[in-house]
Amino acid sequence: MSRFTGSTWKVSRRLGYSVSETGKELKKRPYAPGQHGQRRSKLSDYGIQLQEKQKVRFVYGVSEKQFKKTFVEASKMQGKQGENFLKLLESRLDNVVYRLGFARTRAQARQLVNHGHILVDGKKVDIPSYRLNPGQTIALKERSKNLSIVKEALEAQFAHVDYVALDANGVGTFSRLPERNEFLFDINEQLIVEFYNR
Repeated sequence: MSRFTGSTWKVSRRLGYSVSETGKELKKRPYAPGQHGQRRSKLSDYGIQLQEKQKVRFVYGVSEKQFKKTFVEASKMQGKQGENFLKLLESRLDNVVYRLGFARTRAQARQLVNHGHILVDGKKVDIPSYRLNPGQTIALKERSKNLSIVKEALEAQFAHVDYVALDANGVGTFSRLPERNEFLFDINEQLIVEFYNR
């Protein structure tokens, strides 16, 4: 499996963008890692496009192959390709579990899904890349509600967005596809489209 297992803080500093969306990585050292991190040269157009693509890829924690496949899928949909692409990534099960607040990070959400703690419409789904449709419900298994990481994440509740809803019983709903202005504000998806269409 080609999942990235290195330091996400180093990646964030290299890209100049908080991959965890908390901003903690760039507070202390807002420059690239390594001996020459503070002497960065000007990026070419290709470098800027690549950097934008890498930001999104590392935010969602997907492999290059999955990323490209999702991009191709978005190109077959009606509307703007870049927006459709980000909406497809945002409707992944691991991302929605993170957005509902069951996990503090997307990596933690991916692990919850992989280990079979998540139910979609009452059935166990252990595939993080599972694509949710508006109206589907997401819940934790009864025994999984007592996990310490889940309790801590639910208390923190920092990743909440309007297109997912969590009721008093701990059942989440993927209400609708997100609008482009509701997530990843600093990302220019047009650069990703240009990168793949060059």
